[in-house]
Amino acid sequence: MYERILLPTDGTPSTERAIEQALELADMCGASIHVLSVVDKTIVPTDVRADNLYDELETECAEAVAEVEAAANEAGIDVETTIEHGTPYKIILDYVDEHDIDCIVMGTHGRKGLDRYLLGSVTAKVVRLSKIPVLTVRMNGYG
Repeated sequence: MYERILLPTDGTPSTERAIEQALELADMCGASIHVLSVVDKTIVPTDVRADNLYDELETECAEAVAEVEAAANEAGIDVETTIEHGTPYKIILDYVDEHDIDCIVMGTHGRKGLDRYLLGSVTAKVVRLSKIPVLTVRMNGYG
């Protein structure tokens, strides 16, 4: 069914359930997991010197992919990790094309209304623009 599953992660609690689902799906399908974390270059105004912030974000990304890599290795699932810089949804969609990904598994905060409008949603953009299936996993389960 699937050979290569992409799991974008930012290390936040919203990805914990997505990690579980991605590993389970990969195990069921005999697929490999590609773990991608993106240092979001859009979160700081361009007129602000942000080197320290980006270094901190890169460290968080490295910790996030290492956590998934350890879990995949423990489960006997082939894993590839990557950290990129840029606009998250664009990087995710480019990664899909460049690595022939079959399915994306992503966590979502489940924001609604004004919060979603103001904060945006990487997951919503990926779902809307992806050419392949996207499995979204709510942070707080169902409801």
